[in-house]
Amino acid sequence: MSKYSPEIRNLVSKIVLTKHLPGGLRQKCISMISRLIKVEQAGKFSEEFESISQYIDWVCSIPWNVYSDEQIELDQARSILDKYNYGLEQVKQRVLEYLAVLKLKNFKADTNRGSSDDIVERMRTRRGNSSNAPVLCFVGIQGVGKTSIAKAIAIALRREFIRIALGGLGSITEIRGLNRGEPNSEPGQIIKSLVRAKTMNPVILLDEIDKVSSDSGLRADVMAALLEILDPEQNSSFMDKYIDYPVDLSRVIFITTANNLGGISAALLDRLEVIRFGSYSDNEKIIIAKNYLLPKVLEAAGLSPEVLSFEEDVWPLVIRPLGFDAGVRQLERTLMDLARKTALRIVQGQGKKFVITKDNFRQFIPEDIGVYS
Repeated sequence: MSKYSPEIRNLVSKIVLTKHLPGGLRQKCISMISRLIKVEQAGKFSEEFESISQYIDWVCSIPWNVYSDEQIELDQARSILDKYNYGLEQVKQRVLEYLAVLKLKNFKADTNRGSSDDIVERMRTRRGNSSNAPVLCFVGIQGVGKTSIAKAIAIALRREFIRIALGGLGSITEIRGLNRGEPNSEPGQIIKSLVRAKTMNPVILLDEIDKVSSDSGLRADVMAALLEILDPEQNSSFMDKYIDYPVDLSRVIFITTANNLGGISAALLDRLEVIRFGSYSDNEKIIIAKNYLLPKVLEAAGLSPEVLSFEEDVWPLVIRPLGFDAGVRQLERTLMDLARKTALRIVQGQGKKFVITKDNFRQFIPEDIGVYS
C-alpha cells in the first residue's frame, strides 16, 4: 500500500475499518478504488477521486448492523407519554397497545447472538406480518401533539428519533437519492436519516405526508416511494438511487403525520394505522400552559418562575387572546410574547417581578397578537 497515494490509502482504510459492511458493497468499493488507481496512473486522478471518495464516505457512514438496545417497559412508557403530553388519553392508550405488540412479538432481533445472516433470516420469518410493526399515522391539525407523541415513543423505546419533513417536497430524489453519475448526486433523506441516527433501527417521523406536492405526477411518485419504504413486504431491500445497493429498513419504526387523509393514496393508506388527534379543550389548554409550556418558555427567555406569574382568572384570556385555536402552538407563542415583554421591562428597570392580571393583560398581549377567529 505504501506505493499508492495517501488519498488511496485513506479510502482503503475506511473500507477495512467499516464493520459489517456488506460483502457485495465492499467488493464494489474495492473495484472503484482499483479503477481509481488505474486512472491515477493515467493522470486523470482528480476527475474521478471526488466522486468515488464521496460515495465511499456515504457507504461507510451507514451504520450497517448497528442497532439500539431497546427495552420496552409499558409503565415507564406511560410515564414518558404523560411527561411530554397532557391529555390525549385515547391516543396514549393506542400507543401503549402498539408497544405491547412489539414486546410480545419480540420485534427486536437479538443482535448479540448468531451471525448477520442468522439475524437476516430471523427478520425474514417475521416479515409480511404488519402486526409486528404497524405504521402509525397521526392525523390532526397543527399543534395538537403529533410530533411530541412520536418523540415520546422514541424515548420510551430508547431509540434515536429523526424527523423528515415532507411538506412541499420538490423532487422524488429527496427521498430516493440521485444516481451517482449525476451532478451534485447524494443519498436521499432515508439513508441520511440512518447516518444521522447512527443506528439501523431509529424511529423516523415522516411529517406531513399529505402535503408532499400539488403536482399530481410528483405526488404519485412520492406515494409510490413511500409505499416501498413503509410496506414490510418491500422495505427489507430498499434501493436508494445513490447507494445502489439494498438497504434493510425492516427494523426502522416509521411514524407518519398528516393534517387530513385527502392527499394520501389509497394503496399507501391501506398500510397505515390511523390515529386521530382531537382538539384540546380550554381546561386542558390551561393545564398544558401551566405545567408544560410556561416552564419551557421561561427557561428560553432566561426568566425564573418567581419573576412571572399569573392570576387564575386571567388564564382563559391567555389561551384565547382573540379566538379559538384547536392546538397549542399559538398558546406557546402567546406565552413567549409575555415572557419577552417581561424580560424587556426587567432590563429597562421597570420592575423585578410581574403578575399578569385581567387589568394589565393587554399591556403584555396587544389586540393584534393572537389567533383570529
